[in-house]
Amino acid sequence: MSHIYLSLLCCLFCLAPCAAAYQQCILLSHSSQPGSGGRNGSLGSSGTSTSTGSSTSSLNNNTATHKPPSSNNSSSAPSLTPFAYGQDIIRGVNLGGWFVLEPWITPSVFESTNNSDIVDEFTLGQLLANETASSILQNHWETWYTEEDFIAMNAAGLNHVRIPVGYWSIPITSADTNLSTSVSPYVPGAWPYLLQALNWAKNNSLHVILDLHGAPGSQNGFDNSGQRTNSPEWANGNTNISRTLDIVRYIAKNIGGMIDVLELLNEPAAFDSNIDAALPQYWQQGYGVVRQAAGTDIQVMIEDGFLGVQNWENFLLYPDAEGVIMDTHEYQIFNYDQLALSLQGHINASCQQATGLISYAKSNLYTIIGEWSTAVTDCAKWLNGRGVGARWDGTWQPNQQVFGSCEGWTGNMSSFSDEYKTFLRQYWEVQAQMGEAIQGWVYWTWKAENADEWSYQRGLEGGWIPQDPTDWMYPNICASGN
Repeated sequence: MSHIYLSLLCCLFCLAPCAAAYQQCILLSHSSQPGSGGRNGSLGSSGTSTSTGSSTSSLNNNTATHKPPSSNNSSSAPSLTPFAYGQDIIRGVNLGGWFVLEPWITPSVFESTNNSDIVDEFTLGQLLANETASSILQNHWETWYTEEDFIAMNAAGLNHVRIPVGYWSIPITSADTNLSTSVSPYVPGAWPYLLQALNWAKNNSLHVILDLHGAPGSQNGFDNSGQRTNSPEWANGNTNISRTLDIVRYIAKNIGGMIDVLELLNEPAAFDSNIDAALPQYWQQGYGVVRQAAGTDIQVMIEDGFLGVQNWENFLLYPDAEGVIMDTHEYQIFNYDQLALSLQGHINASCQQATGLISYAKSNLYTIIGEWSTAVTDCAKWLNGRGVGARWDGTWQPNQQVFGSCEGWTGNMSSFSDEYKTFLRQYWEVQAQMGEAIQGWVYWTWKAENADEWSYQRGLEGGWIPQDPTDWMYPNICASGN
């Protein structure tokens, strides 16, 4: 894509602004199966092409009070060496809380609305005047992540960033689809900031996993899809799925050369029967769309849909497909039986979970843990949704087990005990080692306003995440009987 074309895109689609914040994703327990380590032969090792140019220097914005992204001088950026997927280990971090709002990552964005009914990005656009919502979001896009964050990620030895984005931020037009292009009540406008982020990643030697985190109708009903609802509509009828495929096509066609991996959809709730029935075909169709639009230099990522990777045995394997990666998310805090684990029990659970992942990755698709954290409680404010309490301290669901106070488990690390910080280091290492035993890992998330146990940035400062992600204090944490 030429510099001129991208600049024109930015000018055309720098619409009304939006703020972004991202929420954790909910884990259903996965069964463990025995297995052994090794490579899988179903994914080619070809890396993605580097960006063929993208400049945001010509951006205009119809919100006059904000300055649009400036040029990142991408023409002088170093060429990024293609990543050998399946050979080299992905070590990355999620840029949560930027282009998809989640109340727990940036509660201040929601508190600034003075409206407790605003619980996600959908209701932000629905319940605020457009000018007000645009101003809030624009300010958030400009400030939540800056190039300094990308510099710090590179300095921390990371080689990937996973960037969640909502469908409403993709500037698809009637020339790109026969379906609706309306995103109301969502507020569009994040596209130029996404292009800027892609340049920042390239400038700092970070490969990009672009993750479609929110789809039309919501694919899971969680606020991390953009809309918190009891009835996700993504798979009800064909319209939303067809529209999602058109959005995937637009991404692959227009910025495929600037990203390394395109994740077709984040956390589709396959425990819903309609989504479960639709998901295999969507993965297959989405794979075909990417290949047709962008060729084979871009990797395609799918997810286990909360079903566990073993549910996807013999799916999208070579020679029917190539360059496909499986993503699974590992949290141990969203079920009461997981919360009941001792600190050592959490470590043991990770060791046990690793065997099933290794077995699957050895004979099926290359596999990464695309989301995980060091949190062992659900105490972070609004982690379960704005206005919703925690299972841990009994402030959410009555007549359930209560585990204790949330004090000292979340918030600023100044309240964390030395024992807790020691555990956080052990828990970080055992999960990183689980990812290293397959094809890699991407931590959730780089930063959060007031939940340090979730923050890679704060973990580096606090010492429970090493400055070099391969510098382990507990290299045999599973083999040693833990």
